[in-house]
Amino acid sequence: MSKAGDKPQRRIVAENRKARFNYEIIDTFEAGLVLTGTEVKSLREGKANIAESYATEEGGEIWLINSYLPEYLQANRFNHETRRRRKLLLNKREVRKLIGAVQREGMSLIPLKIYFNDRGRAKLELALGKGKKLHDKRETEKKRDWDRQKARLLREKG
Repeated sequence: MSKAGDKPQRRIVAENRKARFNYEIIDTFEAGLVLTGTEVKSLREGKANIAESYATEEGGEIWLINSYLPEYLQANRFNHETRRRRKLLLNKREVRKLIGAVQREGMSLIPLKIYFNDRGRAKLELALGKGKKLHDKRETEKKRDWDRQKARLLREKG
């Protein structure tokens, strides 16, 4: 039973954990995915991978490229291609904003995670970001190490 103030339940299927380390995330968007039936069943098994994937604009639409959804074993000859291009569903205003940012400001579209929302629909969390330079990555690493040490010290001393 969910209360009115509860967050909607999300079941994360695939996550791009390196994205926040390699990119400075400026904005995030929730996009629907155009999937076939076997792709949805494969996603529900939870073996998808979006680590090497990216999104791009073609013909006024946003496409997810190089995402891996394994074949659904029970589908035999009606199965899907594992690395096919998948169309992302966004509002026109969001699409225009993303295309403008990518073309004018040289930003990238990075998929962060695929999940099922509270209605059971497969969604993709798409981020608009800039690539970090090597010194920025080192700074992030130092900050993470310091936070880890600080937490350890606080636990020990109470």
